[in-house]
Amino acid sequence: MPNRKFRYWVVLGGMRTGSNLLEEHLAAFPEISAYGELFNPHFFGRPNQMAQFGLSLSARESDPLRVIEAMQETDDGLPGFRLFYDHDPRVIDHVLNDPLAAKIVLSRRPIESYVSLKVARKTGQWWLGDLTTARAAKVQFDGREFAEFLDSLSAFQSKVSRGLQVTGQAAFHIDYDDLSDADVIAGLGQFLGLTVPQELGRVRAKVQNPGPLADRLTNPGEAEDLLNRLSTPDIGQAPQREPERGPGLKFFRACETTALVYMPIRGAGQDPVPDWLTSVDPEGALLSGLTQHDLRRWKRQHPGHRGFTVVRHPLPRAYDAFCRYLLTPEHESYADLRAALIERYDVPFPPQGPDAAWTLAAHQGAFLAFLVFLKGNLGGQTSLRVDNSWASQATLLHAIAEFAVPDRVIREDTLGPGLRDLAREVGVEALQSPPHRFATDLPFALADVQNDAIDAAIRAAYQRDFMMFGFDRWTPSQAA
Repeated sequence: MPNRKFRYWVVLGGMRTGSNLLEEHLAAFPEISAYGELFNPHFFGRPNQMAQFGLSLSARESDPLRVIEAMQETDDGLPGFRLFYDHDPRVIDHVLNDPLAAKIVLSRRPIESYVSLKVARKTGQWWLGDLTTARAAKVQFDGREFAEFLDSLSAFQSKVSRGLQVTGQAAFHIDYDDLSDADVIAGLGQFLGLTVPQELGRVRAKVQNPGPLADRLTNPGEAEDLLNRLSTPDIGQAPQREPERGPGLKFFRACETTALVYMPIRGAGQDPVPDWLTSVDPEGALLSGLTQHDLRRWKRQHPGHRGFTVVRHPLPRAYDAFCRYLLTPEHESYADLRAALIERYDVPFPPQGPDAAWTLAAHQGAFLAFLVFLKGNLGGQTSLRVDNSWASQATLLHAIAEFAVPDRVIREDTLGPGLRDLAREVGVEALQSPPHRFATDLPFALADVQNDAIDAAIRAAYQRDFMMFGFDRWTPSQAA
């Protein structure tokens, strides 16, 4: 084995903190071996496994530290296991005092872990590989039960924290929400001293419950009341599971003369704003393909500049992506996605695209199935990419703001007046509205496609955008 500062690793966490997913991420490093919950009271590493390394459960009980020794003797790489607060306390004490054990401290909001645990017990699903096999259930929040759960968890966390402090050791701390961040996982590999990157195809586990916590409770009000008293409110928050994005600088458009720069939220629509910018610039010229250096220089050269972006209602935006890129097989970059949506997620696209036999009812059914997929895709429950065409606008706007905060966020339904007001701020008269619309209405207008089931599905898929931007039910008057 290469010369390393650690001889083995240990994930210090609890049930339903994301430890299965974290272990899969670790096992995806070629130099790592993962042995599950070696000290679970009911099994030896994995469910229904009662022996390992030539040792039985009774041998483990009589000498648990021998298991750690046997694991290291058996494995040529960097082996490890998960250790929870209800596992063998002798092992917890040993690990906390062993500087050769790499400590990975995994945490999650306690209320999320508690509810996830109750749902898993009710559904019998402890691991998810894809949303097609996901099981859902609502459970009852029990305040006393949660308090006991919280006490056990807090005691374990305090023990870990004090153990690290008094021995002067450092640990790698990772939160449940970090498990979808490739940079954090790469940092974990550096902490462990690994030299070969992850093989991402080996990570199969997916987030099981991507929606708001309130959706999984029969009595969310009671939970909210208790959490408010504990100063940990807001169970209706939709967790962020999407991968982080860059600002998309190559899509920015800046006027040559006029002090306006457009920072588009990427999406599927036919964007009318660049043509409008061309019409208000005296030179009729736009700059594109900008680098950070280019944009900083442009800002210095255009005092009083204004940067802006446009948000759209999620329904027409998702419909544009559906019609423009997926309904027909002609877009090569979406061919694999389209095939996977048909084969794995039962989206009934017409094989060669819509023809004379393609009815409104068939179109509605396919779009609804696509929206059901989007909920899982944005929630981290699929292995397919979250394409910019349907990524949440909150995520894309956050990426833009990390680089440069827009002066104005204009909504599609007020696009014409908003652009004209913005132009006047930089001393330009712009009397005309954009020359064309965002929307794609082929083969059926969205107003004809929309129904109650589609409205419910778009809200479920884009809960965060609905909350962040205050969207309500879409109406045709909102189309720019």
